[in-house]
Amino acid sequence: MFDGEQLHQQRPLSIEDGYIRALDTVSGATEVRLKGLLAPGFIDCQVNGGGGLLFNQAPTVTTLQHMVQTHARYGTTSMLPTIISSHYEVALQGATAISQALSSGMPGIIGIHFEGPHLNDVKRGIHNLSVLRPAADHELALYRRKDLGTVLITVAPENFTAEQISVLVKQQVLVSLGHSNATAAQTQAALDAGATSFTHLFNAMSPLTSREPGMVGIALTDPKSWCGLIADGHHVHPQCAQLALKLKPRGKMLLVTDAMWTPDAPQQEFRFEDHAISLHNKRLQSSTGQLAGAAISMLDAINYTISTLKVETLEALRMASLYPAQFLDRSAEIGQLKPGCRADLVQLTSSTDGTLTLHNTWLRGRSLFPTQETSYEQN
Repeated sequence: MFDGEQLHQQRPLSIEDGYIRALDTVSGATEVRLKGLLAPGFIDCQVNGGGGLLFNQAPTVTTLQHMVQTHARYGTTSMLPTIISSHYEVALQGATAISQALSSGMPGIIGIHFEGPHLNDVKRGIHNLSVLRPAADHELALYRRKDLGTVLITVAPENFTAEQISVLVKQQVLVSLGHSNATAAQTQAALDAGATSFTHLFNAMSPLTSREPGMVGIALTDPKSWCGLIADGHHVHPQCAQLALKLKPRGKMLLVTDAMWTPDAPQQEFRFEDHAISLHNKRLQSSTGQLAGAAISMLDAINYTISTLKVETLEALRMASLYPAQFLDRSAEIGQLKPGCRADLVQLTSSTDGTLTLHNTWLRGRSLFPTQETSYEQN
């Protein structure tokens, strides 16, 4: 059993009413003996859709249920469904769906990520230029709502003031920096105002050069901030990812999927705003030639981190569970297997090349694959 920090051998864990109640004791009428590795469920801070649906295009509770079920098949047990830059009405509909999901106790949903629309047009990627704008008072009020769980917002600091960042942070909103052409000074000012992270490191942000560190330079050298990393082999060259892992303090690099309508999507092509997006070899590309989100699961990201980036297995798991939980300030609930935490678990086995295979996922103690006879023995 990997508790999120340390590895244990043959350690019992007791689950009751969806929570981990005790370690080293077994209570209740059912005892399950697992093979392989039991670990905390994965946490995805940036996920746009799944199973053929995109949250932007159908910001409903039904879409959220579909996203949770799709990504849970690959080990994700907590997520921040992400609204990509759009009209205010879409953001409001997404917030309403999140609020309804949380009030109903839906497993898997812990908040919302607003990726834009207060971004730089030069670094917008596939975000629709026509909806990029400064933040209005009613939008700032939306981000401060208390019925949305954990709220994360990605902004470009040259288009979002330090005062606005400070106001949101004081209301427990997490502010991330991205889709930005900011200078190092502008980036540092945003961090000083309370921003704590960088959205999909290296992508859609001002680069490191010899005379101007840019956003990338500040992200790599700031010891306190977190960085989201899309580990798919397309968004970041492996050597750049390895450099970032060496520069950032341990615990400050998080795996994110930035998944669009994939995985488990029946269609290979999709239309988003004015972009025709196609999937080839796990790469999503717009007809304009831009990368258009990612086509990976969190399990894919972990396995790439292990096999290509040469990160030790347990550290890769921390990048998908403990560290995101710490970033979101929710490690007392998720990201660990400890008494009081939600019983969000994954059962894994390791192949000869070190990559992991998922056999089961538990959402609040409920098995996603209850008939998986080969994975456990039940007494």
